[in-house]
Amino acid sequence: MSRAEATKARILAAATAEFSAFGIAGARVDRVAAAAEANKNLIYVYFSSKDRLFDAVFDAHVVQVLDEVPFTAEDLPSYAGALFDFYLAHPDLPRLATWHRLERGALDQLPAVAASQRSKVDAIARAQADGKVAANRSPEVVLALVFALAGTWGPASPSAIPSDDGDAARREAVVEVVRGLATR
Repeated sequence: MSRAEATKARILAAATAEFSAFGIAGARVDRVAAAAEANKNLIYVYFSSKDRLFDAVFDAHVVQVLDEVPFTAEDLPSYAGALFDFYLAHPDLPRLATWHRLERGALDQLPAVAASQRSKVDAIARAQADGKVAANRSPEVVLALVFALAGTWGPASPSAIPSDDGDAARREAVVEVVRGLATR
C-alpha cells in the first residue's frame, strides 16, 4: 500500500467514527484530520468536501454490507441472527445508515440498496409461493420486520429497552420471533 493509500485509509477510518458519532452536520473535518493524523487539506484533495467524504464512507461501508450477511429466504431466523451479530460487531454501520436517513433521505432511494432489497423481497416471495415461508404477510413486510427485529438492540435503535438478559438471550429472542413470523 502506498503512502497516499495508507493516508486515505486512515482518513476513511477516522471519518467513519466521526460521521457515525455526529452525522454529517455535526461532523468536523478538523477532528477527522486529527484522528487520521493527516493534513486537513488532504481531505479536501482526496474528497473535495465533507459531504463527499461522507459519501465515500457510506459507499465503502454501508452499501457493501447489504450483501455481506448471507441471505436465505427459506431460513429467515438464521438471517435475523446473523444480522443481529453483524450489528453488534459493527455498531458504526447502523449509525451511519441512520444518519443517512435523517440527513439525506430514505436509503431505498440508493440504487444498490434498492437492488439488494428487491432481490431479498423476490426471494421471500418465491419461498412463500413454495410454502417455505408463511404467506400471511407481504414479502416487503416480512423483510422489514426481519430488519427491525434484528436491529432492536442495535446502537441506533430507538426502541431498545435496557435489560440484563445479555446478547445471547437477545439474539435467541430475535431468532425465535422471526421463526414465528416465518412459520405462521
